[in-house]
Amino acid sequence: MKIHCLAHVPFEDAANIGLWAQDRKYILNYTHFFRNETLPDIDSFDMLAIMGGLMNIYEHDAYPWLVEEKVFIKKAIDAGKKIVGICLGAQLLADCLGGKVTQNPHKEIGWHSITLTETGQKSPVFSGMPRQMDVFQWHGDTFSLPQGAVHLATNRTCANQAFLYGNHVLGLQFHLEYSQESIEKMLTYCADELVDGPFINSPEAIRNGFDKIQQTTERLYRILDSFVSF
Repeated sequence: MKIHCLAHVPFEDAANIGLWAQDRKYILNYTHFFRNETLPDIDSFDMLAIMGGLMNIYEHDAYPWLVEEKVFIKKAIDAGKKIVGICLGAQLLADCLGGKVTQNPHKEIGWHSITLTETGQKSPVFSGMPRQMDVFQWHGDTFSLPQGAVHLATNRTCANQAFLYGNHVLGLQFHLEYSQESIEKMLTYCADELVDGPFINSPEAIRNGFDKIQQTTERLYRILDSFVSF
């Protein structure tokens, strides 16, 4: 399998998706938008991974490549490619499918619990996983569910945490792909967001949760293995 990754900022790469691809002997290539790299031919890959970023999906003036990226994502959706979008990536997918991206009532940063919906519990995406799970979050925006999408997960801070569209488009608001190194990069490059807030962890609380990373990584592998197989 050939996987293409869309990266928006230098400090957010495929992280443990890259390790999963390596373990499965899949080929992983990148478009780094912050380096003004060109997008590949739509027929050159089987799966698309759309990563996070500090920008809002509507900031076309500041990040003009967003316009081209959205056109590309729509082509990939129409071509039936397997696509997983995480955080900003999920918001881009929601937008391309007709949903609306807006500011969430609260920023959600750190370790927080999500709850699978009834549909999410029955979905092969989360097969065998507990109804409630601790995951890592770092976002201020949210999205409405696109028409035809299936709602998979929620929590009290952000209603739409995961969705599936058809059998080939998966949006995850949370970060199962983050390694300890990934989180340390966020603590460095996005430290200005760590203000007082009801759903914002302190750096100490975030680091105290590093023992959760092995479990979130195992769950990432299970989700991706399931997703590419149906």
